[in-house]
Amino acid sequence: MAAPPFGEAARGAWLADRFRELGLIDVRIDEVGNVFGVRPGRDKRFVALSAHIDTVFPATTPLNIRQHGSRLFGPGVSDNGAGIAAMLALVSVLGKSRISHAPSFVFIGNVGEEGEGDLRGMRHVFTTPQWRDSIAYSVIVDGAGADTVVAEALGSRRFEVIMRGPGGHSWSDFGAPNPIIALSRAVEILSHTRVPATPKTTFNVGVIRGGTSVNSIPESASMRVDLRSTSMAEIDRLDRALRVALDQAVAAENRAAAQHGTRNPQIVQCEVLEIGNRPAGELAPDSRLLKVIRAVDAYLGNTAQVQRASTDANIPLSLGREAIAIGGGGSGGGAHTLQEWFDCNGREFGLRRILLTMLTLSGTGESGEGGSGVSESGVAKSGVTQ
Repeated sequence: MAAPPFGEAARGAWLADRFRELGLIDVRIDEVGNVFGVRPGRDKRFVALSAHIDTVFPATTPLNIRQHGSRLFGPGVSDNGAGIAAMLALVSVLGKSRISHAPSFVFIGNVGEEGEGDLRGMRHVFTTPQWRDSIAYSVIVDGAGADTVVAEALGSRRFEVIMRGPGGHSWSDFGAPNPIIALSRAVEILSHTRVPATPKTTFNVGVIRGGTSVNSIPESASMRVDLRSTSMAEIDRLDRALRVALDQAVAAENRAAAQHGTRNPQIVQCEVLEIGNRPAGELAPDSRLLKVIRAVDAYLGNTAQVQRASTDANIPLSLGREAIAIGGGGSGGGAHTLQEWFDCNGREFGLRRILLTMLTLSGTGESGEGGSGVSESGVAKSGVTQ
């Protein structure tokens, strides 16, 4: 089923039904569409395992899911179908075990991770007192693989810039201020903005729209701008540089129109709308969560690199909370394209990695035969085979 940002309701209802079938309690869907299910522990703190349920694709995108051997093809199968499936697999394993744990587990299918969703689901989780004050650790499952740990949040700020003017005919109204030219001036000015290599900082104009015909002076034009950095100070600096470029471009275009001497001088005006704001942050090197995932990887003989990316982990990391994003196992590729794929080979290894991380974070105890203990390495042992 389609699940673009702001259109996840059907998938959320489906996930809530799966949570109930697998024995989770207190299953609910909140005001923004996040889906919750709880496996109770011995105290009121929580270890959260989440996966975003939205995809980057519009609702009208043909799904056309197909399988060739062990590989599935189709939009969203890896990002984040693999993450949702991994989360449900962990719920199922825990439901069939007799493992007990101190903190409770809360499983979350959150909305709005992709694009203009702007992490709205995870923002809502961490502004809701019940969860903000009780989630001790957040493990986010996003996509496939088991070779990375996202423990550093890449910050970004995105804008829709709209330039408006009087419009007119390209011949009879020549000299009237032109919104497309004003935008072009702004892009040229912005392109000369210097950015540091460290901390890595980038800017991009990714979309430009406007105009109705080749012989019309447009009444409006717009562009979308993406600013990114590992430093919020650098993002703020680029924000200011963008606004200076726009002010200079508007002033230059209006001066040119005034000098042309039109009978009724008119001006272009600019509106800047923020359409995305993802905060930066990073997990402290001595944090318990980072020590745990490294211990699990060492125990499994897994080599994983700490990386910086923009994920749901941005929100808790920016608040100084312990969070990581990891893959759900297997392998995938072609993310955000219609040729996206997921291969289930090696998926069990990724699932075991997630489960051991959850159990080690929570502490485990035996509840009769089939319980879980902790190995000499400090990593929880479980019945999931490698």
